[in-house]
Amino acid sequence: MPCKLSVNVNAIAFLRNRRHVPWPSVTELCGVALDNGAAGITVHPRPDERHIRRADVTGIARLLRAGYPGREFNIEGYPDERFLALCEAERPDQVTLVPDGPAQGTSDHGWDMAASRDLLSSVIARLHQGGMRVSLFIDPDPAAPALAKAAGADRVEIFTGPYGGAVTPADVAREFGKVVATGKAAGAAGLGLNAGHDLTRANLPPLVQALPNLQEVSIGHAVIADALMFGMAGTVRKFRAAIGDL
Repeated sequence: MPCKLSVNVNAIAFLRNRRHVPWPSVTELCGVALDNGAAGITVHPRPDERHIRRADVTGIARLLRAGYPGREFNIEGYPDERFLALCEAERPDQVTLVPDGPAQGTSDHGWDMAASRDLLSSVIARLHQGGMRVSLFIDPDPAAPALAKAAGADRVEIFTGPYGGAVTPADVAREFGKVVATGKAAGAAGLGLNAGHDLTRANLPPLVQALPNLQEVSIGHAVIADALMFGMAGTVRKFRAAIGDL
């Protein structure tokens, strides 16, 4: 089954929030992405609402339920009580738990699985009671998937920032190898596999080819950057082609 694209729309909300106006419309652009074959939408609401707002989460959930049955809603965030209550209210298909602090600009590391196991086990059990699939954001470390499985996770999302940010051929090869080894370990542990951060149309095809068990890539920055040139509709189609879903 081909890898699927989930479009992270945080950057659209960030642009909108620069002014006290309702455009660009996050939900309208979600609709454009979905109309052109995106398999889902990802948001990462933060406590200060510097990009995605609570109202956006509700609006996207309604959009998906009303107009796009079978497409997925993925909410990312740190599992404090506010975040968990939001997930329980909106019931996304997937919750991706990340170890971000409130002041972080973006996710830049995975969970310390050994130190966080008790917290994660409790949170995962709570989200499972609400019928939500849970993915844990992990570093490219082949030891991490087994620990995620032991905590009760359904999937892991590999942090691909070091791979996406590598420049020299040697660095690219090293970071690519870490991601692939971790993806294979996820399969061996019986976990579903996602990936995200700094993935582009250029660096996606080798990853998809090396990891046939890769189910979903969540991409925001590169999609929105390319949309400035190609439009949202054209960009979604280009990314779908890059992952073999077109």
